[in-house]
Amino acid sequence: MGLGSILGTGIFVSIGIAAGITGPSVVYAVLLAALVATFNGLSSAQLAANHAVSGGTYEYGYRYLSPTLGFSAGWMFLCAKSASAATASLGFAGYLLSFSQISFAGDRVIIALAIISFFTLIVVGGLKRSNQANIVIVSVTLIALITLVVSGAPHALDGFSQQLQLWQPSANNDGVAKSFMRATALMFVAYTGYGRIATLGEEIKNPRRNIPRAMITTLSIIGILYALVSWVAVGVLGADNLGNAAKSSAAPLQKIGEALGAEWLSTLIVIGAITAMLGVLLNLLLGLSRVALAMARRNDLPAKLARVNENNGSPTRAVLFVGIIIAGLSCLGSVETTWSFSAFTVLIYYSLTNAAALQLSAEERLFPRWISYAGLLSCLGLAFWVQPLFWLSGTAVLLVGVVGRALIRKFAV
Repeated sequence: MGLGSILGTGIFVSIGIAAGITGPSVVYAVLLAALVATFNGLSSAQLAANHAVSGGTYEYGYRYLSPTLGFSAGWMFLCAKSASAATASLGFAGYLLSFSQISFAGDRVIIALAIISFFTLIVVGGLKRSNQANIVIVSVTLIALITLVVSGAPHALDGFSQQLQLWQPSANNDGVAKSFMRATALMFVAYTGYGRIATLGEEIKNPRRNIPRAMITTLSIIGILYALVSWVAVGVLGADNLGNAAKSSAAPLQKIGEALGAEWLSTLIVIGAITAMLGVLLNLLLGLSRVALAMARRNDLPAKLARVNENNGSPTRAVLFVGIIIAGLSCLGSVETTWSFSAFTVLIYYSLTNAAALQLSAEERLFPRWISYAGLLSCLGLAFWVQPLFWLSGTAVLLVGVVGRALIRKFAV
């Protein structure tokens, strides 16, 4: 479940974006982001072990911080994951178009909107997650990525060492340190599905032992896999070409198969990418609509969104609400824009997670307090390495949410 909740858009799209920013050092950005994710994951695990309810930091914020901060966490989660879903839909369109070699005006956006509409209607119809489908998606994705690493490793050895001698930002003039930290912030988002593990507290044996163990194991596997894929990608294509591929086609990893002259590898990568990103989109539509439902029941969102279809139990209005947000973000047409916005908002969300974990008593705590302090400081620090446009827009969106909540409660919309 942990692997299935993380593997997806981050590995197939954001590695190209990050490589275009920081060059070959994207491998180290991947590993540093994994460390930050581990701090946050352990804070989430502590909270889940003591307050085993669905809703994540939205619920933890209400219980351990304040209703306003709880709402802020829920609102930023909706914004962050909607942007991630938009990136997944654009990434799906990019891989599909790049492989089929079909091109027409506004092609990526049109296909992204079509797949969002299709999946929104499926979820409105009452579809529920299938663990069997999750196993299939994870298996296909892992096979594609491991094959990519094995096939590209011999060609990557010399290429990466040569690239590393020219370690410098590839797409801007911000300097090595600033570019590296910005890339780390973007790569952090690629790990953020680990919160799903923390929500399993009511369903597994000995959650105080097994949730942290699953969290660390999952993040270790994902971190090593991401680092290997980025190493092969930079070694085979070069950081600049990888970054350009992310911008031009939103399908950077497919270019590796083309560079190696292996059409079968390109096909396998496309299948893995499409499967993973459709799984991400479907899971986010399901999960976000339920968060919106919970927030509407508390009057944190309009109460009309809390209505549930009597025939199939689906929160139809909440699903449509989330689908419209994702579609609107997809219209931006740029995976770098949607992913960067997601990075700032999700870092604020996990800052609140760590702040809530710091409120646990000594008896409730599973790990030393410094882990939550490290998570809090690293999240806040990375958030402001994202381009100013995105932390300004993210802050504006948060303020809009807080004001909107106040108006909803005043007028009982």
